[in-house]
Amino acid sequence: MKCSPDLRRLTQAGALLCTLWLAACGSGPTVPGQLSSATPPRAGVAAAPPRPSNAANARDYRRDAARHIYDINAKRIYEGKLPALLYAIGTLEVNVDATGKVVSMRWMRAPKHAPEVIAEIERTVLAASPFPVATKLGKVTYTDTWLWDKGGSFQLDTLSEGQL
Repeated sequence: MKCSPDLRRLTQAGALLCTLWLAACGSGPTVPGQLSSATPPRAGVAAAPPRPSNAANARDYRRDAARHIYDINAKRIYEGKLPALLYAIGTLEVNVDATGKVVSMRWMRAPKHAPEVIAEIERTVLAASPFPVATKLGKVTYTDTWLWDKGGSFQLDTLSEGQL
């Protein structure tokens, strides 16, 4: 059965809202096809709140957010230069409120050929909440590009070591 583009967008928006709602309730969504190499960040560990960000603009905040994601997912970060061909590349816009909580996400370029990567990136971002509080900005919207390896490791463009 074919869906109209408007119905498809509405369905995708509904799915994202459900994911965010479930995350706010404290129980993460079950993601079919979730990458097996992924270890849930902070599983059962009460972590200290992230250091505040003194970023003066969204571009500077992006670096603090990327560092925060790297700190939580240290074992999943691809070490060194990425291979010439990556499994997936996606650009995600993240809206963070004045307390560091993720309030919404929007794909600017989704790796549609790899829906399991889309779900895993969204889960990783939600699990990283709260993000550093942007003391000079209050709420902030930042964008970063996820560079994903076949094995489930990643780098963020902001902190990338480049490609071979």
